[in-house]
Amino acid sequence: MDIFEKDLSGAMVSPDEPGYEALIAEIFETIKTATELNTGYRSPDEVHEFMEKILGKPMPESTTVLPPLYIDYGKPVTIGEGCFIQQCCTFFGRGGITIGNGVFIGPKCNLITINHDPDPDNRSATYGRPIVIEDNVWIGINSTILPGVRIGYGAIVGAQSVVTHDVAPMTVVAGNPARIIKKIEVK
Repeated sequence: MDIFEKDLSGAMVSPDEPGYEALIAEIFETIKTATELNTGYRSPDEVHEFMEKILGKPMPESTTVLPPLYIDYGKPVTIGEGCFIQQCCTFFGRGGITIGNGVFIGPKCNLITINHDPDPDNRSATYGRPIVIEDNVWIGINSTILPGVRIGYGAIVGAQSVVTHDVAPMTVVAGNPARIIKKIEVK
């Protein structure tokens, strides 16, 4: 297993191990591309070109990303059809991010898949946990989704929430830490 596979598997990755330089080089390359995306006005077609470079795969034409977008590593990130990702979002994608179809992500949202070793003598080591956002989710402005969280179909995350645990489908959660406010009833 190389460093990229190990990183994505959720195993602890340390700056002291072989291959770590390649991982960091890939992160800096992604940041460079994201910085180019974020510098000046970009047409929707140009944004798609940059996103495909960042993701290492096509992004659906029906999906809109409004720069700036801050992202450390895009290859483990998948974005579905008909999504709308607002400005100033930060994605730490090393642990894997899956965004379903029809997802709305408000401005200044953070999707964070990486955490540090709690052992203070090994704090520079990191491990990832994937984030999964199912179809038709709405994440409100300035919310943070933490590692390992799954947000169920149709859920709404209220503005400025910190989501530390899975969110059930068709519920509204809010707060820090986010908790269920109500169930969504569709008529």
